[in-house]
Amino acid sequence: MTVPLVDLRAQYDSIRAEVLAAITRVCDSQQFVLGPEVELLEQELAAYLSAKHAVGVSSGTDALLAIMMGLGIGPGDEVITTTYSFFSAAGSIVRLGATPVFVDIDPATFNIDPDAAKDAMTSRTKAIMPVHLFGLSADIDPLLIVASRTGVPVIEDACQAIGARHKERYVGALGVAGGLSFFPSKSLGAYGDAGLIATNNDALAEHLRSLRVHGAQPKYVHKRVGGNFRLDAIQAAVLRAKLPHLSQWCRARREAADRYRHLFAGAGLEEFGVELPVEPQDRWHTYHQYVVQTPRRDQVQTHLESRGIGTAIYYPVPLHRQECFASLGYSEGALPKSETAARTALALPMYPELTEDQQAHVVETIAECLRMS
Repeated sequence: MTVPLVDLRAQYDSIRAEVLAAITRVCDSQQFVLGPEVELLEQELAAYLSAKHAVGVSSGTDALLAIMMGLGIGPGDEVITTTYSFFSAAGSIVRLGATPVFVDIDPATFNIDPDAAKDAMTSRTKAIMPVHLFGLSADIDPLLIVASRTGVPVIEDACQAIGARHKERYVGALGVAGGLSFFPSKSLGAYGDAGLIATNNDALAEHLRSLRVHGAQPKYVHKRVGGNFRLDAIQAAVLRAKLPHLSQWCRARREAADRYRHLFAGAGLEEFGVELPVEPQDRWHTYHQYVVQTPRRDQVQTHLESRGIGTAIYYPVPLHRQECFASLGYSEGALPKSETAARTALALPMYPELTEDQQAHVVETIAECLRMS
């Protein structure tokens, strides 16, 4: 049995008519960049996230970049973030001439350790950027308390976590602003790159709308230098077709996670040190990725792949150990919890259409591997 890591075809087949109608609507309108489709998507996502403003942009990376530009972050500034994440947050910090300050994670959740973030603050700290990794909200309340006391804003990297909740609040607009990604494999995915910024700050929202069109306000009048961060209408239309299904897809992912827990418990793999994802009581996980940890990660991955089961390693090299950040001076062992996760974490197949038979095959194959030696 072949089990892909992600199955976009299964989702497309279920909503094909809706998606094609949305694309046709844009083609008939001949309005391909920004315009009514983007405005409607912004309204619908602002309502979904309980945010005052939603600003459609070209990608999740550009969302984070634009937020920091809007806050005036630049050379000499520091932004605290996790080392265990995708490159976009750290890369955006450096592109503005600022310095990423990497901190370690809570190994149970893979998310930023709020105490480590607080300890890393200096007079140069201009923002804290937690990442809601794999569909689970970071422990954000301690960071919001720090923000209220110090005036240092919290920027949420919610690129992997649309639909995730912290104490019944959707992530994305809990801090000053949040960036979301709609890369095709995300829980709400476009058919290309797309992103969004959520914020409750009126002035920042206006600033961001200017920044996404090269800083123009109005057109051809430039009070600032921005970028080309515009969201195209076809991606917005696809996302609008998918958005009504998002809640059900998130529930299906959670049901699949429950099945994994049941299947792993039945397989009796505790002696082999297999650790499953956790969901703290005050959070609602959407399982964008289902990431387990095992000391024999590489062996397990090779065995799964040989049996036609898709996997991925998120992330094999923590950001503080990337060559491009060598000048920051982080040595091996500096952030040990993240380095351990990089050696042990393995993403298993996860998507709303995943069946119990497929999951049973995944778990049985892992058990087979671990019991071979």
